[in-house]
Amino acid sequence: MVLTIIISSVTVLLMALAVLIKPYVKIKKFNIGLYWVVCLIGALLLIATNCISLDKVWAGITANTQVNPIKILTLFLSMTLLSVYLGDAGFFDYVADVIFRKCKGSQIKLFLYLYLAVSILTVFTSNDVIILTFTPAICIFCKKANISPIPYLVGEFIGANTWSMALIVGNPTNVYLAQSAGIGFAEYFSVMGLPALIGGLTGLGALLLIFKKALSKPLKTAPLSNEYHSHGKGIHSPHGQVKIEKPTMIVAIIHLLLCILLLAVSDFVGIEMWLICFASAISLTIFDLIYDLIHFHSTKPVVKSLSKEPYELVPFVLSMFVIVLALKENGVTDILKSLLVSGKKTDGFTIGIISALSSNLLNNIPMSVLFESIVSGASNTAVYGAVVGSNLGAFITPVGALAGIMWNKILVRHDVKLPFIKFVLYGVIVAVPTLATTLLTLFFIA
Repeated sequence: MVLTIIISSVTVLLMALAVLIKPYVKIKKFNIGLYWVVCLIGALLLIATNCISLDKVWAGITANTQVNPIKILTLFLSMTLLSVYLGDAGFFDYVADVIFRKCKGSQIKLFLYLYLAVSILTVFTSNDVIILTFTPAICIFCKKANISPIPYLVGEFIGANTWSMALIVGNPTNVYLAQSAGIGFAEYFSVMGLPALIGGLTGLGALLLIFKKALSKPLKTAPLSNEYHSHGKGIHSPHGQVKIEKPTMIVAIIHLLLCILLLAVSDFVGIEMWLICFASAISLTIFDLIYDLIHFHSTKPVVKSLSKEPYELVPFVLSMFVIVLALKENGVTDILKSLLVSGKKTDGFTIGIISALSSNLLNNIPMSVLFESIVSGASNTAVYGAVVGSNLGAFITPVGALAGIMWNKILVRHDVKLPFIKFVLYGVIVAVPTLATTLLTLFFIA
């Protein structure tokens, strides 16, 4: 047990340091995430030192259970791919373009429209995709308009990581925790829909108080260009207006909506959610491939879409799964469970707060893998509390979520300075009331 704890603790510490100091290293044309490399090395060390046998690792990874990490990764990557195709067809660019053009003269209107768009799109796609899509647009538009991008960037980040609680597919942590407890799509939404709404409104209120002075300044009309667009298959006019690939976009929207609808009834028809998402992604990929061959005589667009998948999640999640499996095999998670889970309805509060804080030590994906073992067999209230913590803990520090790592990487690329202390200050001010109201709502309805 001691060796397992030492290796696991050192791995987590080094991972957190990698996220804070140098999350990525460039080797030739590739950016390699140091944080997942550290986790992979830690997992391999646990196997090499017999803290857990290779047979038990294989059994855990291939087990025909809801918590199977392969199924969960397939579900999330499939949903992400649907969103990527939608973005490459010009949909998200079009939404951003409309928002920027409709808010002449009013920063507060721009902020509210942007927050609303990010919130709605996050619910039906994923927080990671929205952050990757909207962050460059915000950075470039604000530079052209000569206004501070900070209120909009913080608002986008808070919105994406709050409203991602609403549906089970909004965040890989939701999928992992809910699936491990046998909670389906419909049941999840029936419980988490209202807490997500209350949390989203609370977060918006806190953001408006923080940035009231900055947003009260007038907004000058900024010349738009196609610079901020994602350079997918969307075509741009000389005036910067977005011309979308309508057939691809329509088919992508249909696939996404049908996927969400099928997920909603998956509990009743007896089809596992990962299969629905995987089938939807394969179907859309086949359509996109045929469309590209007919209209562009090339497979490059679909290859480019596939290349945008967050594949680094695979070694990251699998490595953390091995680490947590080793802790479980050595009785560590049982000790944590006895300390944190009481079997009472207040478990939602306890687990929610501790998981939010733990996300900023471990990152929210490893935290969710760990807390799955802790809340296993406990009430669903504890599971939902961990879901809340995994989402809202993301905006306390940049370590809190993979989305935070990617977000900061984009800010550096666009020369936007947001010091660590300022990020934490904004995050804590918003996180405290949002976490409190969300968990309080959960307490009364779960």
